[in-house]
Formats: sequence, C-alpha cells, structure tokens
Amino acid sequence: KREKVTYVKGKTKAVYRGAGLVAPSYDGEAFAASGLPDTSRPYTVLGVETSCDDTAAAVVRSDGIILGEAVASQHEVHAAYGGVVPGLAKNAHEAAIDGVVRQALENAGLRDVRDVDAVAATVGPGLEICLRVGARAAARLASEHAKPFLHAHHLEAHCLVARLPGGGGGADDDAAPAFPFLALLVSGGHCQLLWVRGVGACEVLGGTLDDALGEAYDKAARMLGLSGPTGGGPALERAAVAGNATAVPLPIPMRQKKTCDFSYAGLKN
Repeated sequence: KREKVTYVKGKTKAVYRGAGLVAPSYDGEAFAASGLPDTSRPYTVLGVETSCDDTAAAVVRSDGIILGEAVASQHEVHAAYGGVVPGLAKNAHEAAIDGVVRQALENAGLRDVRDVDAVAATVGPGLEICLRVGARAAARLASEHAKPFLHAHHLEAHCLVARLPGGGGGADDDAAPAFPFLALLVSGGHCQLLWVRGVGACEVLGGTLDDALGEAYDKAARMLGLSGPTGGGPALERAAVAGNATAVPLPIPMRQKKTCDFSYAGLKN
C-alpha cells in the first residue's frame, strides 16, 4: 500500500519530515520476500541506488566494509539543461542498471547475486520514476535468487554512511561517530539538520524553508551563465576561487531566527 507523503505546513518539499514514505510501484513486478539475512554470521548485501541522476550499486559486508562498487554517471545526459531531467534520468538508469550491478559484483570478487545474502534498494525519498528502476531491478534479482529484499531510506542512509569504517573521515573505526550524533544532510532536493539517535531513529531539527542548497547553486549558476556538466555547485566554486570574497556583501539568512531552519532563495537571487 502506498501512503501519501505529508509535509509540515509552511515547509517546501525540500524538508522531508518522515511522515509517510511513498515507495515506488512494483505493479506487475516479481515479488521478493522481505526480511533479514542470517545475522548470526558475517553476511553481504548488494545495494542498488537510483534515487536521482546516478546509477550505483555496491556489495557491503556486515561489518561495513565495501567489497566492491560501481557507478554510472549521468553528468553528460543533463549538462545541457542545467539540472536533472527526471525522464532522461529514468531512461539512463534503465540502460545502465544491469551493467552497474554486474560490475559491482565483479569488483567484489563475486560471480553473481547467488553469492550475496540479501539485496537492498533505495525506495525514497527521491524521484519516483528513477527510484522505480532500481527498486524493481533489486526486487527482481532477490526473487530470482531467493534472497531477502531490504528497503533503504535514502536520507537515513546518508546519515548512517558516516558510521562505515573510514566514513567519519579518519583511517580507523574510532573516527566513526557514536549514537547519538548531529548530522547536516545536504542531498539533492533535501537540506536538513538531524539528531540521529540510532538506526531508524532520526529527528529533524530543521530544514530549508524554500530552495535546497544544491537547487540554489544550480539556479544561481544558470543566472550567471556558469552551468557546466558537473552541476552548478562545482561551477560556482571554480569561479569563486579566482574571485573576491569581499566584493559583494552576502548576508547569512535567518541568523536572528531562534530555529534550526535555513533559507536560500533570497541569498540565491
């Protein structure tokens, strides 16, 4: 059953508050049993990600070690448009998904999906028509090989990556943050500050009231004629390196507000 996503009144869709989760449609697709692999021993999971504009897959061991991964970039597909075009992204995912999964398994030293213990896919939030590609492909593989199928929450996954070995920026496990920790999430159409208590327990402290940060970068880059194949952010950064940081007095939006929310629309303009 698909639930309608609800948002806090006065907030834009860039602030996802976790009220409901629209999973992509599986109509007409293979049914895969959900559940967990045998956690009494080390296990591996094949993860598939197609929430926006890159097709990605990875094989991850239960201790957090990434055994193999592969990514198919869509930079050239969307370069001429200054942003992601959902229909083009979906078509690119469909063309790349099988090869990306195959490459990830090969990079992990595995023969095929029979050698993993479960299959997972991002199911949202994200672009529904793009999520559908990865979720259906993962469900099909899980069904064909009788593996458990796991749903991954896109935004929570970003937060939890910091706890993977080396994910905290250090060379050892000591660098990984312990629960609870504060997370600044800047992912595509989402920009929010979260208090992460544990797996499945995240509290949104604040988020953008208008544009997400990436969206503001893309729009500003287009206004300045700086858009490039890697997106507005990198284009603006390249220009800023050679610029004068004091030439234009840029305010810090909502500095006086006693909330944890952000606003970028006025700063962008």
